[in-house]
Amino acid sequence: MSLKNTPRISFIGFGEAGQAIASGLRDGGIEQIAAWDILFPESSGTKLKDAASGAGVRVAKSAADAVEGSDVVIAAVTAASSLEAARSVEPHLKNSPYYLDINSVSPGRKQDTEKLLGGKARYVDVAVIAPIHPLRHKTPLLVAGPHADAVGPLLDELEMKFSMVPGGTGKAAAIKMIRSVMIKGMEALTLECFLAASRADLLEEVTKSLKNNYPTLDWTKIGDYNIERMASHGERRAAEMEESAATLRELGMDPWMVESTVKRQREMGALGKDDSVRATLHSDRAEMLKAIAAVAKKKH
Repeated sequence: MSLKNTPRISFIGFGEAGQAIASGLRDGGIEQIAAWDILFPESSGTKLKDAASGAGVRVAKSAADAVEGSDVVIAAVTAASSLEAARSVEPHLKNSPYYLDINSVSPGRKQDTEKLLGGKARYVDVAVIAPIHPLRHKTPLLVAGPHADAVGPLLDELEMKFSMVPGGTGKAAAIKMIRSVMIKGMEALTLECFLAASRADLLEEVTKSLKNNYPTLDWTKIGDYNIERMASHGERRAAEMEESAATLRELGMDPWMVESTVKRQREMGALGKDDSVRATLHSDRAEMLKAIAAVAKKKH
């Protein structure tokens, strides 16, 4: 990366997405990166701090310390915490940095966050629309809002891959939240269908029968992938789907299917924490389903 300037970047929230983007930018030549996560002071934050140090990212002492002198603030917290994250930095923002809100929240939440920050930052609605690994900071993004065009050249310099969405703040979020109805809903349906098939001792038969209606899809690979994603990230996905439900309500719809997806994702996220389930996550769906069924039986 050959940069015309060397922007100072800070991360508020340093989970999987923050770590991936920060490490990619650091490897690409950005030297001044700081991070703050509300878990840093807790024992559970040790791994996050170690990840920051290992990537060459400065571990900040507070949200205020992280954003001091920043040209770009990247907010990457849990869905429920996005407004609180903005509140934590708003008094400390100087010289109108870009505020890239990559959180998976509803359009209304993005608009509320923009209002909260007021003139303290140039707010940009950003949606991550693919798995953050392996591309890290080069993962495809959607960008919207009144400062989207202005931030474009900087994102280009940072080798970040993005598409502009016209129509104002919330439009990028709306695409992500609405597409999640299908993406994460399909995950939940995959689990429910294949778990039932496994319990009926008909996993292969049901899998083969799906080809009759969807001949171009490899249901074995889809099953392996979707079940692993739910087991690994179900709780986070449930929180994101609550934002999808909020998005549908903002559009005047009853999110019946989405609310059921929330329940299945959250349940799977809890089951996925069991050691016996985690031990199967690199196996095929048959092994995962057996472990899931056994743990679920214990809990019921």
